[in-house]
Amino acid sequence: MSAINDFKESLLPLGKVKSLLPEAKKTYAQAEPFPHIYFDDFFDNDVVERVLKEFPRENDIDWIKYYDGHQKKLANENETNIGFFSRHVLYSLNSSLFLRFLEELTGIKNLISDPSFRGGGLHNIYQGGKLGVHVDFNKHEQYGLDRRLNLLLYLNKDWREEYGGHIELWDREVKKCVRSYLPKFNRVVIFSTTKTSFHGHPEPLSCPKYMSRKSLALYYYTNGWPEKVQNENHSTIFKLRPDEKIEGKLTLKTKKMLRHWPKLFGK
Repeated sequence: MSAINDFKESLLPLGKVKSLLPEAKKTYAQAEPFPHIYFDDFFDNDVVERVLKEFPRENDIDWIKYYDGHQKKLANENETNIGFFSRHVLYSLNSSLFLRFLEELTGIKNLISDPSFRGGGLHNIYQGGKLGVHVDFNKHEQYGLDRRLNLLLYLNKDWREEYGGHIELWDREVKKCVRSYLPKFNRVVIFSTTKTSFHGHPEPLSCPKYMSRKSLALYYYTNGWPEKVQNENHSTIFKLRPDEKIEGKLTLKTKKMLRHWPKLFGK
């Protein structure tokens, strides 16, 4: 337990979080093309260093493989494949303390975290990998909750602009990339999940073969949508950019995968 005891109060940067809120709330609400914000050096660097040290390599665990014309990435939501310290960082980001911060930051009340890390957990993308522009599934199939927020913590030290992998935020028609953020070490990106929150990193990574684009992903939910929001349930929806074409045969249909998730992955 010494790794946790080194951080006597909390793994979360609670003092920093509180001081950020007044300005961050305005930034989040006014952001384009949809509400979002990023924080650099969000955690103590020691925290993220330990998470990175525990992060499994390509052949260390049985990764979920998303390989089709829209995406080429690895993911893991199985807690038994996540290191001890990293699990506690994830637990902290799912805690009531952090939920209160997210509620105040975003204005979304009664947020619920997901202890199953459905679709989240660890994400890992190697040279040539990508994630096409998409909107996320908006209903948690096991719990029946409505997805409202994404949080991404990037773990990539010495990540250069030329490697690519920027998370791109697109307009509602997927005509223009409005914002993009390099997935650099200890950067957190938070954004609202809506039917038009198109995002991804559609260009294949050009990092060296020995590197990969690593991140922790957490999603937050509510039990229902505001009355003024009309939102039909859907799985992940990919949308091609202008002049983009799909290369290769689609081998994994997201909707089918989600419907049969427990059967496929032993859940």
